[in-house]
Amino acid sequence: MAIGKRLKKAREGVDREKLYPLADAIKMVKERAKAKFDETIEVAINLGVDPRHADQMVRGVVTLPNGTGRTLRVGVFARGAKADEAKAAGADVVGAEDLVEKVQNGTIDFDRCIATPDMMPLVGRLGKVLGPRGLMPNPKIGTVTMDVTGAVKGAKGGSVEFRVEKAGILQAGVGKASFTEEKLVENIKALADAVSKAKPAGSKGTYIQRVAVSSSMGPGVKVEPGTILG
Repeated sequence: MAIGKRLKKAREGVDREKLYPLADAIKMVKERAKAKFDETIEVAINLGVDPRHADQMVRGVVTLPNGTGRTLRVGVFARGAKADEAKAAGADVVGAEDLVEKVQNGTIDFDRCIATPDMMPLVGRLGKVLGPRGLMPNPKIGTVTMDVTGAVKGAKGGSVEFRVEKAGILQAGVGKASFTEEKLVENIKALADAVSKAKPAGSKGTYIQRVAVSSSMGPGVKVEPGTILG
């Protein structure tokens, strides 16, 4: 009941049918983020795509100008000089066959996974473990790369992977409730720009259809789609 009362109070003043300009929506979400921890601010975007068709899949990576507020643990599959490069760049876990064995045994000490191309035959064996967790390295989003330093620093510095789900909805964390409104607006616009640029050729009609922002424990606030671009 306490949770119900808290959420009911948080919803006061939010018109669930109204579309708010982005800045207003962020202000409302921040005002209602009353949890005892620093809530994550999330954005959900309904896209005019059917991801069941390969030519309508939307995925990519974007480096948020103000970071995510999270400290990500980064794992890198690499050998030799590239392994040393990954450690120097700040990777938390680095390895080759030893790391593959560790993951196969159920120990995953990272939130983002990067691999050099030569390691992919080995890493490919981990598809059933890493895939469902969204951790499988992929060249399309820059996590299979020889630029290990850039990839590690990007992951540590606030890069966010995005991928549309079956229902055509894309969700991403874009900062913390403790961020200023201006920083959250900048981050959301950076994400929206990257999503806009990732529009697939198979998408017809309106691409960005509906947008909502919320905090981890707060109500969703609908946003005018046009205000998240530019």
